[in-house]
Amino acid sequence: MSVSAVLKTLLLPLLLIFSLATPALAIDPPYQRQMERLAEVMGSLYYLQPLCKTGTEDWREQMSELINLDEPDEDRRQRLAGAFNTGYTGFSRLHRHCTPASREALTRLLFEAQQLARSIHTRFAE
Repeated sequence: MSVSAVLKTLLLPLLLIFSLATPALAIDPPYQRQMERLAEVMGSLYYLQPLCKTGTEDWREQMSELINLDEPDEDRRQRLAGAFNTGYTGFSRLHRHCTPASREALTRLLFEAQQLARSIHTRFAE
């Protein structure tokens, strides 16, 4: 038996086992990157808005509704929630009190959230 025949005999079953053992990964929708950024921005807003006592939006609730409407698989759901938490945590480390920088960040984030939501809706809504 040749070396290539032996390799084929040994490798084929291993490849088959690995292909069966590895779960198939879902393909992200084309708007996933923008959704993750929107989630991060919403997490930042969830922290900053009460800090500066502006607005009454519940960004956490809105993010939850957005995730439920999108109906992501568990992996995507975790990534979106993780992005939201990253936004919250990032600003909570830097901003303890409402400052002019906090207010400026809040203004910019509100604008970015609006732009992202509009872009996702315009490009990908049915």
